[in-house]
Amino acid sequence: MKFEDVIQRLEGLKDTEKIRVKREKFGIDANNSLGIYHKDLKVIANELAIQLFESGIYEARILCSKMFRPADITEHLMEKWVRTFENWEICDSFCMGLFAKSVFAQQKILEWTSREREFEKRAGFVIMAAYCMADKVADNEIFEQFFPIIEREVTDNRLYVKKAVNWALRNMGKRNPDLKIMAITVSNRILLIDSKPAKWIARNALSELGKPTVNMLNYPRPLYKTFIS
Repeated sequence: MKFEDVIQRLEGLKDTEKIRVKREKFGIDANNSLGIYHKDLKVIANELAIQLFESGIYEARILCSKMFRPADITEHLMEKWVRTFENWEICDSFCMGLFAKSVFAQQKILEWTSREREFEKRAGFVIMAAYCMADKVADNEIFEQFFPIIEREVTDNRLYVKKAVNWALRNMGKRNPDLKIMAITVSNRILLIDSKPAKWIARNALSELGKPTVNMLNYPRPLYKTFIS
């Protein structure tokens, strides 16, 4: 969709009655307005984002990740797009800004962290890391289920997988003080595993979570529940 096509599409939606309603009911008085509601603009934005992705141009695909609305993402699109990830940059752009904010975030964490392809597995852990910050109302129980996944995958020696695993572990520990205790407990247990990537993941997490200046959040804290080792 070219610039001219977008403008033509907008002009085709011109509605003088909506201009009046927006001005009189909502106090929106804008120069050169066409009278188009946000819901219609969102449809155009998503269509344009998909076309950018389908162009195959790398930067156009990254732009797609910044334009598409998390509320409108479908599981089909997520599965289609994740299979194209070829490096950490595009993986993280989609996972942090889009996938982690979608209703499919938890589901894809559980599914993708067990994938074999490097950047599909990374995608699962990047969503996990970003979800810690994206969902500000979820209880600790949601995140507790992710610790066993982290422990299961700490021996993966691939650079961009182990970095994402470490990132997820650190972010879980920074979500609130109770999860910090759990993350430290898990990190100490991982440290005992006879695996170089596992030890690197654990030491790095313990180093950051042990700093008095660590940037701690305090998202909803249910009553403390003893973490079962």
